[in-house]
Amino acid sequence: MKSLDSVIISGREVLPLIEGGKGIAVSDGKSSGAWATANAVGTFSGVTPDYYDENGNFIAEFYKKKIRKERHQEMIEQATSGCISQAKIAHDVSGGKGRIHINVLWEMGGCEDILINTLENTKGLIHGVSCGAGMPYKLASICSSYGVYYYPIVSSARAFKALWKRSYSKHSEYLGGVVYEDPWNAGGHNGLSNSENPLVPQDPYPRVVELRKIMRTAGLDNTPIIMAGGVWNLSEWEDWIGNPDIGAVAFQLGTRPILTRESPVAEHWKNRLLTLEKNDVLLQRFSPTGFYSSAIKNDFLSMLEARTQRQAAFKEEKSEEFSEEIRIGLSKTGYISAEDKLKTTEWIKKGYSEALATPDCTVVFVSKEEVREFKASQVKCIGCLSQCSFSSWSQYSENYSSGKTPDPRSFCIHDTLMSMSHGGDLNTGLMFAGHNAYRFATDSLYTNGYIPTVQELIDNLLIGK
Repeated sequence: MKSLDSVIISGREVLPLIEGGKGIAVSDGKSSGAWATANAVGTFSGVTPDYYDENGNFIAEFYKKKIRKERHQEMIEQATSGCISQAKIAHDVSGGKGRIHINVLWEMGGCEDILINTLENTKGLIHGVSCGAGMPYKLASICSSYGVYYYPIVSSARAFKALWKRSYSKHSEYLGGVVYEDPWNAGGHNGLSNSENPLVPQDPYPRVVELRKIMRTAGLDNTPIIMAGGVWNLSEWEDWIGNPDIGAVAFQLGTRPILTRESPVAEHWKNRLLTLEKNDVLLQRFSPTGFYSSAIKNDFLSMLEARTQRQAAFKEEKSEEFSEEIRIGLSKTGYISAEDKLKTTEWIKKGYSEALATPDCTVVFVSKEEVREFKASQVKCIGCLSQCSFSSWSQYSENYSSGKTPDPRSFCIHDTLMSMSHGGDLNTGLMFAGHNAYRFATDSLYTNGYIPTVQELIDNLLIGK
């Protein structure tokens, strides 16, 4: 394999290898510090990271306030404490080597406040900020004001062009690189647009070449493009290395770092990764963010798929087509077609007796127990997203509500991810992973269930494995 030349990332020459920032608490200060120690770039998640007291004891999340907007403020304060804690751990582990980045999601609740408060209290500890899940126009001005490099995560040249024209051109000195994330292969939330078919993957090469063309018109000839999503063995990307059409390039890995000794995820999660088969990762749109996301198939995703199938169109007014009356929720009534009435009768016989309205003029049939679970989750909402389709939370309105009907086809993403990252049942929550995760089972590095250190993983990457 071609040798990997070092690149300038966040002001220092390092290996062109970057740890993807995985939340909630799936990449932390210990794992990112280990990547930096290897003279690469470690990235810890700024999405509800774990935090510790002055004695190093883990402090579990705890919300005292009764009002949702006040719990939202508690969430911001706790998330900021977690970010500061993880930045210090990463710095101590790395001993000042490599680079330490933080990853935030622009559509996470309180993102601006969390990022500003974190950078204010971690000067010299965080060298770069990667950010996706939305159009983070303000990212450039925030990071530049603290002398920290920023790395937008995009899935198209068009998205970067919009960011550049509106904002980034004014703060180009701290644009450290542009992360191109393949929306068909990446784990977690991704950037598929409404015009792109989730079932028809596109070759990333021409999309990245187009991105480089846009960057060159902006004078960003030497700014690295960071390829993310679907990266496994670098020998498979050899044509990208030293390629003049792509220019300076680095590679970001999100899924492979989960299966390292320094990774904070529970052992039963790591063991599950070793048994995956091809197509065990599902690209779906159940997330309350509204984005597509990729996660490992399990009972939780099967339940969401089955729930969506128990769905029928309805109208508030009776008509020739919508002639059959149904009860929706506690007091509302509506009308469905005679054909759908036959289906709903069968669903009700199976215990799915409660019809709940969706924002799309449909009703979904669920059990009474599910209704109780929905209400409990919605009542304790902390505003972990800027807008949430499941709870109808919105940080942008005066009353903190989107005004839309809560969507029963979705779920509380904070609860399931928090449970999963802290040892929860693998069948009842969401396990984000990239679509190449099945390769753990056949990759020689993991023979007989072996779990490598971060350094061993990087050593293998450098020789193309």
